[in-house]
Amino acid sequence: MVSYDPRNWVGVLTQTHGSVMPRLALRVLCIGLLGALATYLFEIHKFKLAPVAHTMVGAALGLLLVFRTNTSYDRYWEGRKLLGSSINRLRDLLRQVAGSVQGLEGQQLCTELRRQLILFFGLQRQYLRNERDLSEFSELMTDEEKAQLEPLNVRPVAYLAGISRLLAAAYARGAFNSEIYRNIDQNLTALVDNLGGAERILKTPVPFAYAQHIKGFLFIFCFTLPFVLAEPTGRWNPLASAAVAYALFGIEEIGVEIEDPFGDDPNDLPLEAMEEGLKKASADIVATLAR
Repeated sequence: MVSYDPRNWVGVLTQTHGSVMPRLALRVLCIGLLGALATYLFEIHKFKLAPVAHTMVGAALGLLLVFRTNTSYDRYWEGRKLLGSSINRLRDLLRQVAGSVQGLEGQQLCTELRRQLILFFGLQRQYLRNERDLSEFSELMTDEEKAQLEPLNVRPVAYLAGISRLLAAAYARGAFNSEIYRNIDQNLTALVDNLGGAERILKTPVPFAYAQHIKGFLFIFCFTLPFVLAEPTGRWNPLASAAVAYALFGIEEIGVEIEDPFGDDPNDLPLEAMEEGLKKASADIVATLAR
């Protein structure tokens, strides 16, 4: 995710990192060149297109673009809520255990639980990005755990089952009472639900027919627009056509970028930063046991 100061108007305007402008450059340039051709044809042969069709369908195109962007942002925001909820459940789960156990054995349990909770979130991040390289967890994960997880398809859920066994064993030893254990199990269930919600976003893209139609509609509109603007804008036609194309193509491209919020594009959710936040918060919780 790109960090920026929304009050720095000039800085936001001129920053290219995270902007869709580089991906639009070729399309906007083509529209500008087409605008120059349209101006030439109008001046030499008086060729132009009537604005009636563009006037009629322009509003419909605008509604489609707004719906496309809103749909993508809904997916983005829901993804953020699901991951934020997972972070909260992981911290709360560790808090519940840390607040119930005592002594050296309790500290060891919380230290091991913290390690496993961090690994769970890391495995969830990899799963949502379709990554499978376990070597990045070498400092936290044992070779035995790697061997067990390597062939599995949905690693976060399998690893969460291991966390459940760890806590069930602690409960059997009397580390915490039944009420605390019931609340812990509710947090584990919430983690599975949140992962399922993220899977729903990941595996349910915007329907192809809709995506194809809006791209085709936008292509026809923008590539015929220079011939409509040839007469009213005169020699400013290339610039005017490029400006309109930049606005319309940009709105559609933003929707495409944030449609999958779990990727590693500049505007996607900061999963690594959230993981670091979990590490710091969980370390603070475990540190309270040493007081």
